[in-house]
Amino acid sequence: MLTETAHAKVNLALHVRRRRDDGYHEIESLFAFCADGDILSAQPRDDGALTLAVEGPFAADLSDEADNLVLRAARALQSAAGVGMGADMVLVKNLPIASGIGGGSADAAAALRLLTRLWAVHPAAISLFEIAAALGADVPACLGSRTVFGSGVGERLEAVDIDAGGMPVLLVNPDVPCPTGPVFRDWDGMDRGPLDPARWRQGRNDLEASARALMPEIDEVLAVLRAQLPSLARMSGSGATCFALFDTEAARDAALDRIEADHPDWWVMASELR
Repeated sequence: MLTETAHAKVNLALHVRRRRDDGYHEIESLFAFCADGDILSAQPRDDGALTLAVEGPFAADLSDEADNLVLRAARALQSAAGVGMGADMVLVKNLPIASGIGGGSADAAAALRLLTRLWAVHPAAISLFEIAAALGADVPACLGSRTVFGSGVGERLEAVDIDAGGMPVLLVNPDVPCPTGPVFRDWDGMDRGPLDPARWRQGRNDLEASARALMPEIDEVLAVLRAQLPSLARMSGSGATCFALFDTEAARDAALDRIEADHPDWWVMASELR
């Protein structure tokens, strides 16, 4: 059995530039990834069948999904590589769904990485990037799970070095789902300018206003995080998860303890950026 981590995604900054005629949005974002996330395991089977069992704290939220992104990624890889083998997979769902940290996209990317190893697919035989792009806008960035600057709808990726690797990070979600579609739909349509990856701390998340209007709980999360005196606190993706970066693990862990004590109903995860 092989195992792969589906690393939680953090949008250190997210600028929305315009709404396209096809309904998608042109964005500029700095994607970063946590060391922790969901865990996907798999063992091969000879008959080509694919099975998926979901466990963990958020397993129940996927109980109605008979065809989630992990299975779609597995079938896409099977088809592209002409693989006759199958797999029995187990997903430990540690990340909340519809939370702005790429849970489903990270799971799909982890499935592509894991099954490529499990089935001994030669990298030259396929384009994992093309398979990932067909599965969703965030999947290509999650495929590498390294800091990248994304543009277009998120599929144009450029490696950047922002010297943030190893930074202690705290993720907080008020335990409410925040669907991506309505948040993008309610974006005010104002282009507030490009994102300079080198100045990401001065960037912003242009979806924050619409997400906060839909989920007022985000206001409290951000206020609580900023009261912990981090070096930066911001909403990730389309919400409702927010993140705070700290200069030391001790400061992060102290903030973790306070928030868990004061808000036991919130989801909190301490990690570090890769």
